[in-house]
Amino acid sequence: MKWNGWGYSDSRFLFNKKGQAEFTGKRYRLSGLILPSLKDWFEGTFGANLQHKSPPALNVSAVPPPNLNESFVEELKAAGVALSQEPEDRVFRSHGHCLHEIFALREGRISRVPDLVVWPSCHNDVVKIVELACKHNVCLIPYGGGTSVSSALECPPEETRSIVSLDTSQMLNESGYCTGHEPDSMEFSSLGGWVATRASGMKKNIYGNIEDLVVHIKMVTPRGVIEKSCQGPRMSTGPDIHHFIMGSEGTLGVVTEVTMKIRPVPEYQKYGSIVFPNFQQGVACLREVAKQRCAPASIRLMDNEQFQFGHALKPQVSSIFTSFLDGLKKFYITKFKGFDPHHLCVATLLFEGDREKVLQHEKQVYDIAAKFGGLAAGEDNGQRGYMLTFVIAYLRDLGMDYYVIGESFETSVPWDRVLDLCRNVKERIVRECKERGVQFPPLSTCRVTQTYDAGACVYFYFAFNYRGLSDPIHVYENVEHAAREEILANGGSLSHHHGVGKLRKEWMKEAVSTVGLGMLKSVKEYVDPSNIFGNRNLL
Repeated sequence: MKWNGWGYSDSRFLFNKKGQAEFTGKRYRLSGLILPSLKDWFEGTFGANLQHKSPPALNVSAVPPPNLNESFVEELKAAGVALSQEPEDRVFRSHGHCLHEIFALREGRISRVPDLVVWPSCHNDVVKIVELACKHNVCLIPYGGGTSVSSALECPPEETRSIVSLDTSQMLNESGYCTGHEPDSMEFSSLGGWVATRASGMKKNIYGNIEDLVVHIKMVTPRGVIEKSCQGPRMSTGPDIHHFIMGSEGTLGVVTEVTMKIRPVPEYQKYGSIVFPNFQQGVACLREVAKQRCAPASIRLMDNEQFQFGHALKPQVSSIFTSFLDGLKKFYITKFKGFDPHHLCVATLLFEGDREKVLQHEKQVYDIAAKFGGLAAGEDNGQRGYMLTFVIAYLRDLGMDYYVIGESFETSVPWDRVLDLCRNVKERIVRECKERGVQFPPLSTCRVTQTYDAGACVYFYFAFNYRGLSDPIHVYENVEHAAREEILANGGSLSHHHGVGKLRKEWMKEAVSTVGLGMLKSVKEYVDPSNIFGNRNLL
């Protein structure tokens, strides 16, 4: 794994000696392929040139020495718990994947990191670690897969106690079943992390979000273990304690066991895509699909800017015939059907289940799309769209190699405000970048990623060339802050599935009300009176 970027060390985008873009490694369908359009899109979109900027190697001498609680360490060793104070282990678990975290590492700047890393192998190990942390007044920060994008894993700089990263990676079981929960980070994120952040996956239309999939949770806290008395499908026993655990973001304890609903792996899977004349008609179609409750496992609508971006990631075609067919499709859509290439947008689809039902379902969705001017655009585009889900995070590392920084953020919003919110947030990003001295127009794009009866989840991407800026991260953070204000002003939520962490907690009172925030604080004060789980997320 990379210590200062996304994913596997052998997998990354680069521009080769011929100036062509390619994706290295052998892990993904895109691996080893040439992407002939990416260089032109990259230079044209960001005004970037290919003057390379390589990140430094990890300088272990720059890592602050550990502030160890020796009595705690000795008792851990006596209990047989695996641990490390090596600089590499500590740095790797000191961050998530917010832009400012990765940018600082690539610049060689290392701030507060955990003083110790521990690896429990079972529930009883966690109970012992928490008991010893309470006894010796040590701060614990649970660590799952490290994919947080809310600053949740950052060590509070004001914390004077010894900070211990409690890595749950050795507690995972692989049993070969399908839960259907597939967040974009599923390769690296953990089940405990999904619970702790109230995660959502791309196939939630069939399988549900994490709160729909969880049957039973066991959590170790400084007060003891929290769990329900049975695994019944539903209880009427006061407020659901699972909902105090889900979304608690490591502030109350460590999730050690989760019982999940499982299903047989679907017998049939089919991808699809639909092209619409414009984003407005695409949104109207998705709303109607939601209204008729016929959404496939996944349906995602990308705006025109994101369509252009996705097109730039198309691999080199293997034959003249394939190239001819691609050209014919483009001619049919833009010339014969009259779609403006600067306004059209595309929805990608994924159907799963019994083959006959999938085909019936597919026809129903395409019939609805036709009423809103949608044209079927083929399985290949749909499959490629979902394949890109797992490599798109690698692109930020490529951008930073060439002075381009970017980030994604999300929200949920009622249907009647989707269009206004998308337009206003994208315009706000462009305006803020210009006012803050960004010399080149930014990429400001969005997609509707999940649908509900009452609204949708909207995902934004923005990026800009930071040449000429003395403090690009400060500029970025101001722009993102303004974008979040715009989201809230347009009726959007603080977060749909990324969580709050430290990055968004200033808006918590607005998000849940003063009384609601007081309730959360009361739970924290009772469960963890000495603030052993002192990551300072949420509150």
